[in-house]
Amino acid sequence: MTTRRKLLGAAGAAALAMFGAMPAFAQEVTLKLHQFLPAQANVPKLILDVWADNVEESSGGRIKVDRFPSMQLGGKPPELMDQAIDGVADIVWTVVGYTPGRYPSTEVFELPFMMTNARAVSHAYWEMFDKHMKDTEFKDVHILGTWVHGPGLIHTADPVETPEDLEGMKIRGGGRSVNALLTELGATPVGMPVPAIPEGLSKGVIDGTTIPWEVTAALKVPELVENHTEFTGKALYTLTFVLAMNKEKYESLPDDLK
Repeated sequence: MTTRRKLLGAAGAAALAMFGAMPAFAQEVTLKLHQFLPAQANVPKLILDVWADNVEESSGGRIKVDRFPSMQLGGKPPELMDQAIDGVADIVWTVVGYTPGRYPSTEVFELPFMMTNARAVSHAYWEMFDKHMKDTEFKDVHILGTWVHGPGLIHTADPVETPEDLEGMKIRGGGRSVNALLTELGATPVGMPVPAIPEGLSKGVIDGTTIPWEVTAALKVPELVENHTEFTGKALYTLTFVLAMNKEKYESLPDDLK
């Protein structure tokens, strides 16, 4: 009996030693993904969730991505980049224009009447980021993705059929370039994150807003205003986005998970 106990004890010690020698990356990694839109909106549903699901599957379950829509980790949308830098969130998706002037090179893609194809412009944006912005403007974060949204529209309570119709209107703009364009057209630009648009429209704080079709349903914009002005040919405007990760968190991952 004593001999049997000794053998079991030796086997247990050997098993513990082997377990202790296992690589650290066998442990599960949990990443917090924070963003400003409701979970049912198109970008989370069709892009961010699909990406996160693919990461979890491709890692064999070693990475888990916890999703926090609608600013559930606290703060306001303009604070998302700093949350990624400071580690409040591991990954954020945000509008670059929420921090005007901080990443000025991105604004070249937001110039009026430049964008005809969102995929092509997004590809050009990534190439320019990789060559010129990665180690300069975005050196404090690890960028996982860059893209622009589809052609921008103007959604208003009163019809906008000519540029003159914007005269005197208070219009929510998404960034410096859009706001400059609205000012040039005689409107008063109002800085406002996307989640604040429904309340701004319902309370008359703004007369209209600039956003693409892909987010209007989630924000109930068609229920709040009746007029939606589209533009043929080159887009009136677009906005730049980044999927950004805390740099230290990224560097802490084993190479195969990176």
